[in-house]
Amino acid sequence: MSTIWIEKAQRLGDGTIGGAMDHASVPGRVVWHTTESGTGDDAFRAVAAHLIRVTAEPHLLYDPTTDRLGQFGPLNASARALRNDGATRSNRVGKVCIQIEVLGRAAKPFTDTWKPGPKYRAMMAAIRSWGIPDTFPAGRLAATAAEANNRPRSVWMARGGHYGHANIPGNDHWDPGAIDRSALFEAAPVPPKPGPGSGAAPTGPAKPVVDLGNLVAAAMRDPALPQGGKTHKADVLVVEKALVAEGLLPAQWADGSFGSRTVEAYAALQRRYGFDGADANGIPGQTTLRRLGKEHGFTVKP
Repeated sequence: MSTIWIEKAQRLGDGTIGGAMDHASVPGRVVWHTTESGTGDDAFRAVAAHLIRVTAEPHLLYDPTTDRLGQFGPLNASARALRNDGATRSNRVGKVCIQIEVLGRAAKPFTDTWKPGPKYRAMMAAIRSWGIPDTFPAGRLAATAAEANNRPRSVWMARGGHYGHANIPGNDHWDPGAIDRSALFEAAPVPPKPGPGSGAAPTGPAKPVVDLGNLVAAAMRDPALPQGGKTHKADVLVVEKALVAEGLLPAQWADGSFGSRTVEAYAALQRRYGFDGADANGIPGQTTLRRLGKEHGFTVKP
């Protein structure tokens, strides 16, 4: 059953923030914001009062340093934290469009210092109850205001998952900054699925599995093959689609061939993840591939 009110959350305001969704047939999504404020109980109270006063309430307000969670309105109604995208009312896109204001600043990613606890896990359980996948369909988040240019309208209007405010068309903010996207999901592990014979219904399709050995072989062999040579097409295509979502590979080159453009894109990913020199040569490694998989919904076979 989908959660509308989170039991562990403090009620904020009068419980009324928006209305019915305009695009209820579109998959559900989450939008992460930062409040550009301090943290702690005083900041929590002040920010909550300000958001109510200016009628810019999200659904949820979260303090990553104390695990305090507040809820302004039901998750199945629209919030008020996004600007419209022309005639599209951005707050009303999706089966649900759950918006979370996190106390903190975009310039200092909250996942560097946060202390998520039971209330964070309750929040993520509520998000997952709507069938929202643990992925960021738009890929990268902005690390600076100048990088806030990844706002793909076609992705936003069609794909469920998690987004940063920096990804939303019609908006100009760059929050929540360069948070560790995979850490959001790792901090609230999904309980193991019941085994065979338990009588429980399956919870959804299995995640794609990428064989690291196949991927390395393709990265070493495909660039020397005739244009479009595909050594391990199925594994490569999963990774290429993730690189497209990260804004590192043009969509027309996601063809299942780990050619020179894909090598260049993967090298850019390695640099984004903090590697350099010989460690950013475009040949996939377990650390970068697992992180990419956590953020884009695939698992890695060593």
